[in-house]
Amino acid sequence: MTEPKTLMQPVRALTAGLRSEQPYLIVITGRSAGQMFRLNDNEEVVIGRSSDESAIVLEDDGVSRRHCSITRQPDGTVQAVDLGSTNGTYFNGARVDIATLRDGDKIQLGSTTILKFSYQDEVEEQFQKQLYESASRDGLTQSYNKKYFLDRLRHEFAYCWRHRVELSLCMIDLDRFKDVNDTYGHAAGDQALVRLAQLVSDTVRTEDVFARYGGEEFTVILRQIDIDNAFTFAERLRKVVAQTEFTVKDTNGSACRIQLTASIGIGTLHDRNYSTPEELVLAADRCLYRAKQAGRNKVSRQSD
Repeated sequence: MTEPKTLMQPVRALTAGLRSEQPYLIVITGRSAGQMFRLNDNEEVVIGRSSDESAIVLEDDGVSRRHCSITRQPDGTVQAVDLGSTNGTYFNGARVDIATLRDGDKIQLGSTTILKFSYQDEVEEQFQKQLYESASRDGLTQSYNKKYFLDRLRHEFAYCWRHRVELSLCMIDLDRFKDVNDTYGHAAGDQALVRLAQLVSDTVRTEDVFARYGGEEFTVILRQIDIDNAFTFAERLRKVVAQTEFTVKDTNGSACRIQLTASIGIGTLHDRNYSTPEELVLAADRCLYRAKQAGRNKVSRQSD
């Protein structure tokens, strides 16, 4: 039986607008699960794998560069159109070229990504955002967590490798952090980590990805940054940490001022010198080890 190429369904009544509800796409499965995107009036939104051509970027190898478009029509209907994708656009399980969406409909793109079309009010929107933040953020420092970092690194690496764009990765580790925990207590150590995260957050660009990799180790993904500029960034960050006075409370509740330093290792993807994101992480980690061996409070890069 030939699968349908067009599937039109009635849209939810426009009375939704009277309840201050707006249409959203919510990613319910795949690497971007939890993210939600609001659809504005008369605006075509392209969904795909290419961040240059797509307004909504999905980290799924089965998604085409320009996979499909979603448009909110003047009459309030919301329409999905396949843009000649390789693997097709599936609407509630059926492959389609065009479909009009109603509340609760599901769109599958690629092998793992499913989007849910839904009307949300402001309360529901905030709740959804909080769920996503809690799943992608480190509870202590509010930097991104390791899972989010690895997902983003895979996506950024694939894009930069494909387009021969440079990508740098910094691995940051606080020096002799065990001494802080042993001397002042683990609560003081946590306070130092929170302060470090604030320093890094104030230093990175909006488009950079700052994450807690584990313990006192952090990472920063620097997209389209070559090794020299990555070194400049890392040196600036190293100096900021070394010049900052960290205030923590010891086990007795007394305020203590301490000085900390950080060692940083840099790995850079250029001209496809690495085949996988894991190789890039290993390169940065090796440089971090060299920075430690050189006496700590150092920056080491792969070309050193």
